[in-house]
Amino acid sequence: MLKIKKWLVALGNGAIEFLRYIGSLTVFLSEIAFWLFHPPLRVKQVIRQAEKIGVSSLPIVTLISLFTGMVLALQSAYQMQKIQAEMYIASLVALSMIRELGPVLTALIVAGRCGAAITAEIGAMKVTEQIDALETLATNPINYLVVPKFWALLFSLTVLTVYSAFVGILGGYIVGVYKLHIPHHMYMKMTFEPLTQSDMRNGLYKSVVFAIVICVISSFEGMRTQGGAEGVGKATTSSVVRSFVLIIACDCLLTAFMYFFGR
Repeated sequence: MLKIKKWLVALGNGAIEFLRYIGSLTVFLSEIAFWLFHPPLRVKQVIRQAEKIGVSSLPIVTLISLFTGMVLALQSAYQMQKIQAEMYIASLVALSMIRELGPVLTALIVAGRCGAAITAEIGAMKVTEQIDALETLATNPINYLVVPKFWALLFSLTVLTVYSAFVGILGGYIVGVYKLHIPHHMYMKMTFEPLTQSDMRNGLYKSVVFAIVICVISSFEGMRTQGGAEGVGKATTSSVVRSFVLIIACDCLLTAFMYFFGR
């Protein structure tokens, strides 16, 4: 009986802590939304952040997307060749990269690479009381630190998602044409013929939601950092893990919503 009581108390405390975290996150998101269109918009900072997030992520996005497209074509060829349907490999790679793998893989890469850096940067400022100094100087830290990163993430992740889908399709083309000997004109026709505007919109919608998730989680975890250098490390780890979980969860919800209502 005592064990059951302890288990129920732990469960209740966990539920309260979860609700407290969600509430704080919602308040933080509302503050970001308030400052998004508040002048002045520091364009130079947005461009600088976009360069750090977008341009610096191009090599790893290229590598992973190219290999993903190639592996997807090879794995699907194993089954397609049994039913003599190799021509549909092009459609499978294109739809998979544009609707699902492009947005998700790019978001996970950016969350692991740039989201962690954002948390570490803001967390270091928090523990060294630089954020308190900004407030003393009548400068809102969310407007000064988070808003430029938000706009940069929104723009960079959208562009990287489109680029990732293109590179993944290129990887599938290399395997399909040069390994599986599918004619060039047939592969190109089967790549673009099944695609619709809805497919491309769905991929872009996902990239926008993922950018919001990465910015909000990484900035929020940085703002609540405590405990010196050790606290910065814990906040960075928590930021990456929670961003990954929320990206996958949002992807599942968005995919279900688009399946039932987005046609």
